[in-house]
This record gives sequence, C-alpha cells and structure tokens, in this order.
Amino acid sequence: MNTATQSVQFQGPVGLLEGLQDEPVEGAFKGVAVIAHPHPLFGGTMQNKVVQTLAKAFVQNGWRAIRFNFRGVGASAGVYDEGRGELDDMLSVIAQTQSQNPGAESSGLALAGFSFGAYVTSHVAAQLAPTGQLEKLVLVGTAASRFQVAPVLPELHDKTLVVHGEVDDTVPLASVMDWARPQSLPVTVIPGVEHFFHGQLPLLRSLVSRHLRA
Repeated sequence: MNTATQSVQFQGPVGLLEGLQDEPVEGAFKGVAVIAHPHPLFGGTMQNKVVQTLAKAFVQNGWRAIRFNFRGVGASAGVYDEGRGELDDMLSVIAQTQSQNPGAESSGLALAGFSFGAYVTSHVAAQLAPTGQLEKLVLVGTAASRFQVAPVLPELHDKTLVVHGEVDDTVPLASVMDWARPQSLPVTVIPGVEHFFHGQLPLLRSLVSRHLRA
C-alpha cells in the first residue's frame, strides 16, 4: 500500500500464511483491524483494491491494518476449503495479532471483509462477539447469494457497517437485503455501483472512515 507496508507471516492451521501490515498515522493507537479478501478461486488476494481501500481507511483512523492471504493464495500454505478452513485461518491470524502486538490485548479489535471475505468475517464476528473484544465490523459486497452468511448479533449492530453496490452483478443487492431484513440490520447502498466499486473507492473509504469515527 505504501513504503511503510511490512510483510508479515502467521502460523496458520495448515502452514504459514503471508500477510501485510500497515501502521496507523500519528496519533492514538486504537487497535488492530484484520481484513479478509475476496474469493480465492476468482483472483481474490490481500492486494485487491477494495481490501487496500479498507486498510487505508483503518490506518487513517488510528488502526493497525492487517491483511493476509487465505490458504492456497499467493505464498500461503494449503488449498481452498470453501470457507471452513478460511474461517480457521482468520481466527488464527487474529489470535496472533493479539498476542504479538504490544498493548493489543487491551486495545480494540476490528474486522472487515470484502465479498467472500465478508462471508468469512461474518462467522468470525459471530464467534468473537461473546468475548466483547470486537469494536468495529465492516462488511462490503457481502457474498450473501453464494454463501450462508452469519447473522450479525444484535449487540454488534451499532458497531457494524454493511456497504453494497446498487448494481452489483456478482452479488445481487436483493440477496443482501434478504439476509439483512430479518435482522433489521441497516445496509448502506451506493447508487450505480457494481461489485468492485470502480470509480467509487474514495467514497467507500469515506464511508468506512465515518463509521470508524462514530
């Protein structure tokens, strides 16, 4: 993302996972944000532009941003596991960021994901919600038409931002609304935008920053 981006490694359940870490701009350290990328079988990596945009928003608002490649992507060990193993990968990365970063245990934890990554992140959030660790949750282009996305627990609603493009042809907006409606979970819809937010990444970053400042 910039010259300060550091390459990092995590010990995943089936081997090493490669990652990238960006430090927050000067000011108070709010915590660690772990960000999940789109579908591994369709070119999704931690270098995805939406994932980079999410990382920038967190960094600019005082969070250490951690991106990582799921198993089987780039130099990460293993093979695609339809979300099951990827859930374990993300939980493993989170546990290590909390133990390896000084002060992380007493600071905040944020989770974000794009597309397939949002699906995985939803299940991670469901597991971590009872711990009270989770301060912010951001789900973008949530793959509700393709996977069984976990509901967002009521206690996390105020901490959650769901963003979707109006004309997303990869994950139809209707599928996300069908997922969100029974939960009375608000969805922020960007008019005229498709799945990858072409031309509207600055707006996405602005929306996420506003949520992080709330």
